[in-house]
Amino acid sequence: MKKFLLIVADMERKIKDGSYRPGQKLPSVRSAAEQYGCSISTIIRAYEELEQKHTIYSISQSGYYVVERGEESVDELDANKIDFSSALPDVNVFPYLDFQHCLNKAIDVYRHQLFTYGDSKGLEKLRNTLVTHLASDQVFANKESIFITSGIQPVLEYLAKMPFPNGKSIILVEQPSYDIYLRFLEFEGLPVQGIARSAKGIDLKQLERRFKHDNIKFFYTMSRYHNPLGTSYNAEDRKTIARLASKYDVYVIEDDYMADLGEERKYNPIYSYNTSGHVIYLKSFSKIVFPGLRLGATVMPDRIRDTYIAANSYPDTSLLSQAALEVYINNGMYERHKYKISLQYSSRVSILNEAVKRYNVDSLIEISEIHSGIYVQFKIPLAVNLEQLIKRLMERGIRVRSGKDFYLKDYLEREKYIRISISRALPEQIEQGIKAIVEEVKRAAISL
Repeated sequence: MKKFLLIVADMERKIKDGSYRPGQKLPSVRSAAEQYGCSISTIIRAYEELEQKHTIYSISQSGYYVVERGEESVDELDANKIDFSSALPDVNVFPYLDFQHCLNKAIDVYRHQLFTYGDSKGLEKLRNTLVTHLASDQVFANKESIFITSGIQPVLEYLAKMPFPNGKSIILVEQPSYDIYLRFLEFEGLPVQGIARSAKGIDLKQLERRFKHDNIKFFYTMSRYHNPLGTSYNAEDRKTIARLASKYDVYVIEDDYMADLGEERKYNPIYSYNTSGHVIYLKSFSKIVFPGLRLGATVMPDRIRDTYIAANSYPDTSLLSQAALEVYINNGMYERHKYKISLQYSSRVSILNEAVKRYNVDSLIEISEIHSGIYVQFKIPLAVNLEQLIKRLMERGIRVRSGKDFYLKDYLEREKYIRISISRALPEQIEQGIKAIVEEVKRAAISL
């Protein structure tokens, strides 16, 4: 066996038995060469091998350190529960080690910039990188139009409160929609109205009437992988929404928060069909990397850029996180992880769809047909008590979300459903969970 491989094996043994502890600095290259009786180049090769295996990491002009290992699985304590309720990504596929290396690299490359407040638009190098990154999704923008933000929620809040060039005041939201944003709009007492969207889509004629007559400032939409429906607009619907926005001087806030989690490679967002600058495009990186990253990107039309800057002139986003994300994207790690997590979620949705076919033979539950993303709408019979159903499922160790959570409080045209999320449900649990849900719906229906 080659000498460097013997050194690698020995160091891995020492790390495993605790001789080298997590976070501990390893011997210098020169010291290690003396210890193992070999050349410096052999030690360098061994350290490079360990670094590629994410066993150690390097810091420029400092040395090599043992990677700190986290818990093997955060979900082990909940092994007997089936979580269909959480919107969080699967913690067991977060790219912790890859991103740790990117953080170390970012500290080395951007060390001088990290001690400044930075540009309110975000790190210039990252914005340059995002020009190309966004273009792959048919979102063509220059770096001056791109703003890096601390997630998407703060942007939505700024946009809701600030004046728009059209001078209008009503915020139009799909019903159902993103629950946290709905609660914010209601709490702030902002003028907000709902328009029905189902798994089959939206009534475009009604949308046009609302755009034409209802003083709509902007229309908030999740064009793909809608939360909670899980469905996406087809191409014609997206084109029509883009055209209506221009025709009636209504802005569209397109929350493309799960753009990277699907298999639809030729999906062009609403933004790509609008040439009048009426679409504000939002993208989150939390779903693909990890929620704690708290980074998002906003593509802002020229006409509202200055107003937005005035409303949000102080940078609120970690420069270190931005620098690490720039490294993560540029070295190809982002694309690799995106592909991995997309396949994983698509596989789970496939398992869910097969389980529905197997157990929902009486079609008591109406399912939104999806093949990508993480959400599925389970519509239940109107006569079934939704709260009692959720309580019964909880007693069986199955957590789901009530559809009631995703509507404005005064919106009356509601569908009765539960939202299923597959992001944190283990593949082997999905069939078991779907079988239990169908059983409980049947039980509730028979008892009526």
